[in-house]
Amino acid sequence: MRYQFVDCRWELGERERGRELYRAGHIPGASFLDIDDDLSDLSISNAGRHPLPGAARFAAAAGRAGIGAGVFVVAYGTMGGAERLWWLLRHFGHDDCAVLAGGVDAWLGPLATGEERVQPAVFEPRLRGGDTIDADELANRLDDPALVIVDARPRSRWRGEPNPIDNVPGRIPGARNAPWSESLPELPDGELVVYCGSGVTSCLTLHRLSLAGREGRLYAGSWSDWETRDLPVERG
Repeated sequence: MRYQFVDCRWELGERERGRELYRAGHIPGASFLDIDDDLSDLSISNAGRHPLPGAARFAAAAGRAGIGAGVFVVAYGTMGGAERLWWLLRHFGHDDCAVLAGGVDAWLGPLATGEERVQPAVFEPRLRGGDTIDADELANRLDDPALVIVDARPRSRWRGEPNPIDNVPGRIPGARNAPWSESLPELPDGELVVYCGSGVTSCLTLHRLSLAGREGRLYAGSWSDWETRDLPVERG
């Protein structure tokens, strides 16, 4: 089995920052996948800020990054970028993947600069069902006691305090807060659904849940989708 490091660093509001960081210093041999261009499909409207890419789009990006059969992926990034790739790989049937804890700062060897000549691969997507939930299903199940909704945004945004990111401050009614930047709290038994602002940092929470032996479903549109709909909002 071949190993492929993939750099998934990004910064909110700085579209080119991830690739700039990659060119400035990355793990030797690592490829780069961009949150906006590769791990999302921004051409999709009315689905939040980072809509999930379809199978063909993701397969093309993964192949360019050297990901295919017989390749074990080690992703690293910032703000859930690596976990977004981890989640998408599993979503499309590629379980040979892991996240480098601590990101590039945990790498003890030298770093390379510039671009890499990555050997392309053929990625064959095999869609995994049952790992996502959409706004309609979620809205219809707000009173379902078996559903545990987890909001991965910072506490101030979960409380609904005014901020420069959310057009409509607030949370999905009944959602528990588990900020992506903090340790995972103890969550009750039930069917877990995780969301954040746009579906990226929530993948970090889903990764932590998986490491703890629990699986959850991703509300990919997250708050950036929910806030555009005529749906209940809770604050305080």
